[in-house]
Amino acid sequence: MIKILHNNSCSKSRGILEYLDENGVAFEIIDFINEPLSEMELRTVVKKLHLPVKDMVRTNEKIYKDQFSGKDLGDDELIQMLLENPSLIQRPIIIKGSVAMIGRPLENVKFFIEK
Repeated sequence: MIKILHNNSCSKSRGILEYLDENGVAFEIIDFINEPLSEMELRTVVKKLHLPVKDMVRTNEKIYKDQFSGKDLGDDELIQMLLENPSLIQRPIIIKGSVAMIGRPLENVKFFIEK
């Protein structure tokens, strides 16, 4: 089953859920804002994304700009930052088995789901 790391305040995330629902794709929602990921869960997502941790960070968010911009943070520090500030995690993230992707743009999600 596909899992979606979802933030309900994100229109892109809501759009992916709507697409999956309209197309009969079974999925499980992981509301990482209201039920934050554990460190192990977050590290597992990073591994499945096959991306550097820094690519999971929403650098345009105010909290990032105010507290972290310009700092040279290593992977462990970035993980800690994301654990303490889950709103900085890119979303949505679609997890399918042992792989994951950041769910933008929708065309990439369609291809990912159909594989």
